[in-house]
Amino acid sequence: MPPLSWNVSEIFYSVQGEGRHSGMPAVFLRLAGCSMGCDFCDTKYAFAPGTQMNSLQILVELAKYPSKAVVVTGGEPAEQDLPALINVLKSAGHIVHIETNGAHDCDVSKADFVCVSPKKNVSKEMLQKADVIKLVIGPKTDLKNVEKYYNYENEKTTLYFQPLDNLQENIDLCLQLVKNHPTARLSVQLHKLIHVK
Repeated sequence: MPPLSWNVSEIFYSVQGEGRHSGMPAVFLRLAGCSMGCDFCDTKYAFAPGTQMNSLQILVELAKYPSKAVVVTGGEPAEQDLPALINVLKSAGHIVHIETNGAHDCDVSKADFVCVSPKKNVSKEMLQKADVIKLVIGPKTDLKNVEKYYNYENEKTTLYFQPLDNLQENIDLCLQLVKNHPTARLSVQLHKLIHVK
């Protein structure tokens, strides 16, 4: 049986720029492909086919960097065999963070951290598995629609409001939302502020 492989857009070392772990050094494993194709996506290049890499090739690449934290992102990682990839990374001693739009329900129970950022549609099961639900807020955001995510907050799951493109008008909107719903948190894109990938 051939080894498992994944379609990879890129692997790079940086700091987490968003949410609960903002500022944490991590290796980013960006899988290629996303069927959602949001017009405001800031990684549209990951829609294109990437490089097919097996588990050994991925682990060799990750071993080049000092951090054991790996952020699996996309594209949309759950459109590939995400549970198998999590198993590979955990078996090699990595701390695994998942970033997904949550449209595809899958087993992420072995991951150390799961961020679901709902877009056009989202699985209720994935929302229930999330450590963080990250909502990108812009001028076209239906604020009434945002309120439905309040039902998924609990002692495990925190809601984050993230201003689209760090624009001041969107930051102001997020600040208003956080002040009106103080169990939520504000997330700005740190990596864009400090000009790193």
